[in-house]
Amino acid sequence: MGISRDSLHKRRATGGKKPSWRKKRKYELGRPAANTKLCGSGVHPLVRPVRCRGGNKKFRALRLDSGNISWPSESVTRKSRVLDVSYNASNNELVRTQTLVKSAIIQIDAAPFAQWYAQHYGVTIGRKHKDAAEEEATKQSTHVTRKIAKRAETRKLDQHLADQFLTGRLYACITSRPGQCGRISGYILEGKELDFYTKKMQKKKHAKA
Repeated sequence: MGISRDSLHKRRATGGKKPSWRKKRKYELGRPAANTKLCGSGVHPLVRPVRCRGGNKKFRALRLDSGNISWPSESVTRKSRVLDVSYNASNNELVRTQTLVKSAIIQIDAAPFAQWYAQHYGVTIGRKHKDAAEEEATKQSTHVTRKIAKRAETRKLDQHLADQFLTGRLYACITSRPGQCGRISGYILEGKELDFYTKKMQKKKHAKA
């Protein structure tokens, strides 16, 4: 018996069984779940093409280690390494097995975004004040200095996000479906959404303890 997505096998709302009056159809088929795993260092990502109905293709990601993550408030996107799966609202087992699915909360490497921030605003984040002060100032033209100064006027960095930059890890949410498109796309958590998921994760830690 293959995996089927039909509703003919389901019972009525009253609980009665429905008679099967036809066989399964090709357009009702389903496939096994990809269960995309987070691969560690030394293991290469693995994506397999799947031929679908109408000659279309899906890309079944079996192992992934990085993705395209956007920073919504700064309108910037960078490729970043995925370090950990931290939270999944649907199933704790997906956290334990490090499974990458849509809407999973992951931890990513903060370095690409810290580098962009330093280049864009001329401000070093993700380091303690002593370390940042010790860095030698790079030579810049007057035009670049004025441009960075103008940007700095509207610069705002959430304190919770600044604290995460110090640890070198940022919380992000996956928006793509790795088992269907073969890649990870997502965005960095900020503001109320970050507070919400932080509370959820703390609650889970206390429950384990």
